[in-house]
Amino acid sequence: MQEALYYTRKGHEIWCELCPQGCHLMEDQTGICGVRRAEEGKLVTLNYSLYGAINVDSIEKKPLYHFYPGWEILSVGTTGCNLHCSFCQNWTLARGERDEQGMEAITSAELLGILRSRPEREQLGIAYTYNEPTIWYEFVLETSQVMAENGYKNVLVTNGLINERPLEELLPFIHAMNIDVKAFSEGFYLRYCKGRGFKEILRTVEQALPRCHVELTYLIVTTLNDSPEEIGDFVNWVASLDKEIPVHFSRYFPNYRMDLPPTPLETIRRAWETAREKLSYVYMGNVMDMERSATYCPSCRQLLISRRGYRIKNEGLEGKNCKKCGHTIGLTGHIYGEAGE
Repeated sequence: MQEALYYTRKGHEIWCELCPQGCHLMEDQTGICGVRRAEEGKLVTLNYSLYGAINVDSIEKKPLYHFYPGWEILSVGTTGCNLHCSFCQNWTLARGERDEQGMEAITSAELLGILRSRPEREQLGIAYTYNEPTIWYEFVLETSQVMAENGYKNVLVTNGLINERPLEELLPFIHAMNIDVKAFSEGFYLRYCKGRGFKEILRTVEQALPRCHVELTYLIVTTLNDSPEEIGDFVNWVASLDKEIPVHFSRYFPNYRMDLPPTPLETIRRAWETAREKLSYVYMGNVMDMERSATYCPSCRQLLISRRGYRIKNEGLEGKNCKKCGHTIGLTGHIYGEAGE
């Protein structure tokens, strides 16, 4: 437990200023995230330095397809989330279903030591993931500084629901983000995620885009956010920012409190086709589809990187250029085992 950043006292209330949920807490009340609590006139963070999951993952699992392909990254997460999605895939961590007995303490120095002890392929850096990393803010800020100072990369896998000032303080130490845009309407967030802030999530994308590598994930939930109009609005918005942003359309499966049937494959394919008309790099996730998980040259359509699950193969790249036409693709870092940045 540690005093939190980004809050103010107003009379008998503590106003949390970390995210757009804007919780106003009386003494001994806890915010929507489940991990920021008013105690003795202060806001404290209950999950500081506690982790509930730690694994080595393929960077493609985040999913990040254009950030150091083929590398592996140390993934770590804690408990809590500032949204309450009825289809959550990691609900045992996000909703605090694992009590403190299932959590263990770790320091930034210990994470650094773990990285240094791993094989080269696993030394890319840290991915803050599994739960919502922005509500682990104090520990992520501290750890990301340590990692950056020692030459490692920091990755956020996030719902994007964070206020502008705390994100601005964190961004200098973040190298890549995969941001979930769960739908393209405020109503979806209010009804199925119990959260305000749709416009602020779009602002997070726009704020992060010039500062670090950004990829977007859109989980297509059967009948709820899969209309051609909503997919089209999302694609048009991404294209207005930068058509080079990689977009992942992910297939929904029933989980937590939602029992709608899995997203039909044809729905995912239609979204993929719609996006390909305006965006350079579009992928399908949570399905085995090698064609639609591969990277192609936006100029000549040459196959550049093939993917089978999380395994990749360089099919047509020389450095960051297409071997066939010379077009430079949007790629941050280099494929593991191939020299050059």
